[in-house]
Amino acid sequence: MKAVGLTKASTDFIDLEIAQPKPESHDLLVKIKAISINPVDTKQREATKITGDEVRILGWDAVGEVVEIGSEVTLFKTGQEVYFAGDVTRPGAYAEFTLIDERLVGLKPRNLSLEEAAAMPLTTITAWEALFDRLGIVEEDEGKSILIINGAGGVGSIATQLAAHVGLEVIATASRPETIEWTEKFGAQHVLNHREKLTPQLKQLGFEQGVDFILCLHNTNAHWDDMQEAVRPQGEICSIVELAEPVKMSLLKDKSATFSYEFMFTRSKYDTVDKVKQHEILTEAAHMLDGGTLQTTLNKVLSPINAATIEEAHQIISSGKMIGKLVVKGFE
Repeated sequence: MKAVGLTKASTDFIDLEIAQPKPESHDLLVKIKAISINPVDTKQREATKITGDEVRILGWDAVGEVVEIGSEVTLFKTGQEVYFAGDVTRPGAYAEFTLIDERLVGLKPRNLSLEEAAAMPLTTITAWEALFDRLGIVEEDEGKSILIINGAGGVGSIATQLAAHVGLEVIATASRPETIEWTEKFGAQHVLNHREKLTPQLKQLGFEQGVDFILCLHNTNAHWDDMQEAVRPQGEICSIVELAEPVKMSLLKDKSATFSYEFMFTRSKYDTVDKVKQHEILTEAAHMLDGGTLQTTLNKVLSPINAATIEEAHQIISSGKMIGKLVVKGFE
């Protein structure tokens, strides 16, 4: 089968012909139709160290058709179109066919195109887990406030929609006219400039005591002091970006505030007992997308899936200027 991968001989992506995998146990063999490129792809690329004849296939955000199933599969059957974010410990979706555990997969939203659907899995699961599993937001929190740092990114575009849907007052950050417009389009009631101190801006909006929840989707170190100041006493902060340097947490302690991380691949990487939760999230999200409660965040499509196009996509993502999601569609 065709694939795009990394080898010891090249730091650039190359077009490859590799063996088609065989599904076992809970595996689905999926024929890939479209893939989305995320910052995690670029980070995994940077971290890849290859020895010998090893080939690394990246890509964990895709739409495709189930063409074969493992012996223990119960949730899907061949011929169904599915979407998923996958498992970072296994070969990814920069290939004509990939294996994915059924418990990490949802049926593709019926009313979305391949490209629109491919844009959604990874960012939707990340935003969903961050809001409801890590920050612990429940129905009774309706009317409370949340600050979403980097509202126009892939995760921010979904988190804004989900937070608004459950009745939170959403304050998002953006700095360019086009990102401000994008963020407001998806439900932010207030937009702050993340290139300036956030706490004074919040106070100008009337949030004298800060906000109940903060979701950090960009450079945790750069925003750390601001977040400690901006969170209300007994509030909650969650970040998806690892700390690059040690930080002081004394103000969080003084406020009895909580800090947590969200990593979308935790459930698959550690084979947690609740791994099927990602199937459930994608299933519920598909209903919301089909019903119009959630909107796709697709903003750019490239084609076809080959080394040159993947390289271009990585350069766009690495620029830090991408708004919403970028998708690459179709093998030649």
